[in-house]
This record gives sequence, C-alpha cells and structure tokens, in this order.
Amino acid sequence: MGASNLRRGQIVKGLLFLLSELAFLFYAVTTGFQALKDMRTLGTQTQGWVFDETLGIDVLTQGDNSMLILLWGVLAIFVFGFFLILWKSNLKSALEVQKLSENGKKIPSFKDDVMAHFDSKLNRTMLALPMVGIIAFTVLPLVYMILVAFTNYDHAHQPPGNLFTWVGLANFKTILASGSAISKTFWPVLGWTIVWAVFATGLNYIGGILLALLINRKGVKFKGFWRTIFVLSIAIPSFVSLLIMKTMLQPDGAINVLLKEWGLISKSIPFLTNALAAKITIIVVNLWIGIPYTMLITSGILMNIPADLYEAAKVDGANAKVIFRKITFPYVLFVTTPYLITQFIGNINNFNVIYLLSGGGPSSLDYYQAGKTDLLVTWLYKLTASSKDYSYASTIGILVFILSATFSLLTFRKTSAYNNEEGFQ
Repeated sequence: MGASNLRRGQIVKGLLFLLSELAFLFYAVTTGFQALKDMRTLGTQTQGWVFDETLGIDVLTQGDNSMLILLWGVLAIFVFGFFLILWKSNLKSALEVQKLSENGKKIPSFKDDVMAHFDSKLNRTMLALPMVGIIAFTVLPLVYMILVAFTNYDHAHQPPGNLFTWVGLANFKTILASGSAISKTFWPVLGWTIVWAVFATGLNYIGGILLALLINRKGVKFKGFWRTIFVLSIAIPSFVSLLIMKTMLQPDGAINVLLKEWGLISKSIPFLTNALAAKITIIVVNLWIGIPYTMLITSGILMNIPADLYEAAKVDGANAKVIFRKITFPYVLFVTTPYLITQFIGNINNFNVIYLLSGGGPSSLDYYQAGKTDLLVTWLYKLTASSKDYSYASTIGILVFILSATFSLLTFRKTSAYNNEEGFQ
C-alpha cells in the first residue's frame, strides 16, 4: 500500500500507508491468524496437575483460556476489518492522485491533507475519537456477548480449569423448547415481564395525563406549586425511594405496624413475600416514580394545544368529555406515541424497580435461579452474578433485544406520528 502516493510525491502519506500494511502483516503473522485458528476450538489444553517424573512431584500445567481465546479472536476480526477499510481508503487515495496527475492539477501535500481534516473534513476529525470509544467499549463487548450465546460457557465450564466450546443454537433450544428447568422458567418470566411492562407503562401514562389535566384545569390555583410537589419524587433518586419503600413494606415494616395499630388488619400483609401481592405492590409503587414524568410531558403538551380548536368545539356544542375524547387525548397521544413506545421498552428492561424493591422474590423452587417477580433482565443478572451461566444469560439478552427491537420497529411504523407527521400542524 502507498506505492501510488510515493510515486507521485506524497511521501509521508505513502509511508503511513506502507507502515500500516507492515504493522498489519506483522500482527497477522505473529498473532492474528493464530487467534482466528484458535477461535475455531476455543482451546484444547485444560489446566491441571501432572506428575513430573524428573522432580517426583505433581506440577501445575498451564492450559488454554477459552475466554481469552474468544476475546483475542473477536479482536482479530476487528483488526482484519479495520485493515480492509484502510486498504479501501488506500485505493481511493491512489485513484484520486492518479486523476489529479493525469489532469495536470496540483497534488496535495501532507500538510494540505492535515489542514483539510480541520476544515472541509472536520466532521471526520471530530467523530474519530468517539467512534474509537464506541467500537472499543460498546461494539466489541457486544459482539463478544453475542458469541458467548453460542457456547457452553457456564458454571461447569470455567476456564482455564474447564474449557468451553461452540454449541451452535443449543442454548436457544434449551431455553425455548427443551422442557428443562430453565425453559420452564423462561416462559413464566417472559409472561410476567410483558404484564409488568403493559401495566407499568399504561398506568403511568394514564395517571400522568389525568394528573396533568387536573392541575391545568381552569380555577386550580398555585399550579406551579402542585407540579413542584409531584416533581419531588423525581428529584429524589429512585433507588433511595425504592429502598425506603422496601423497608416500609416488610412484614414488620412501618405500613403493617400502622395498619395493625389502627385495627385494620390482625396479621401482616405479605406485600413482598406473596407472589401475587408482590407483583401488585411493585406496580403500585412504580406509579410513585413514573407518573410525575408523564405529568410534566403532558403539561407541556396541553399548554401548546391551539386554543382555537377548543373554541371551535365549544361553538359546535361539544361538552368536556367530547372535547377530551376528540381533541385533547388524540393530540397528546399523537405527540407522546414515541415516548410511550420507549417507555414500554424501558420497562421491559427496568432493572432498578424490581431488583431494589423485591430482589426478584419471593423465591420459587419451580424456577431456575429466578423469583416470582423477576423480569428477564433481572433473571439475566442472576444467571451471571450468582450461577455463572454466562451462555444462558447471553442467549436471554439476545432474545430480549429481538423482542424489544421487533416491537419498537413494528409499532412505531404503524403510528400516526410516523405516517402522518403533520397531522396536527
């Protein structure tokens, strides 16, 4: 690479291309090809004790590490991909200087190229470092996680003592249709995840709209004061509120103690120890956190609904219910549909509320490493942090992504906010 640039006087640029090629060839020969080769098996030699006849004792032999082999293999794929991009850039540069030379135009020097990256190509310069960060800290780990889903990397295969290997789609079959304990856990957890997302999103949305309508009604004084009161739940970090609520909802917590003292109950209500009660409690507590967000958004929308729409409706004899059904709610829904979709997906992946409030409990012997209130995302966390079933956790992560992405794309494309952007303008 760089021969065309060197031939036409672009010495520095040509040398950079040449050095890049030499560096890649050195990496490929010394490390890259071997990393890709090892990636096929993910290691063959396990770590263990072997008797050394010379020393007369057992010595520890170092084995392969499947985790590192997979990591170096993924890194090698990225390096080879980067070199292909660089090689394409070299061909493009060679073609450009050839055309300039044939047309008798000035060939830019290295200084001209550098200055161009701070002028006409400034966007590339500014995006270079963020792109490196995204690839290194987001894309590469994501690819690694996806590949783990196609291995048997679990508590029984912990390198270097026990290697893991490729198993294809076996993990997906085990989780979805094997009849095993993990498969019998997946479907109830998925069902509760969807139920939770529907109720958490729908109730927060409806509650926020009703609260905004109540505060924005004519005749209500100190509107700013009432908004501030409800926004306080946003100002307080949610994990603080959830941990306090968890303490208050215990069998001997403040709520049960007060209810007993008032004579309303004789024994403690199992807010978090009974499966059904825990699910209802979680949904209700989540209203405290979610409603104020919708209230703020809806308040802003209500203030921007054209007044002439209301005036025309009143002239036609419409009452308050008709105005809400025909004007207010359709307008609010039109504007907030993207927000509603993202909130639904966010609730599918809502880790904090479940983990901090109930911890996924109450526990169940029928479930594999999951409790009755665990969502897919909290179950995924337990599979990695507690039982070290990384392959199953990665598989569930992929399934959650497929579910979320499919729902988001299909739903958003059918909304009026997407198909009729100027509908209320």
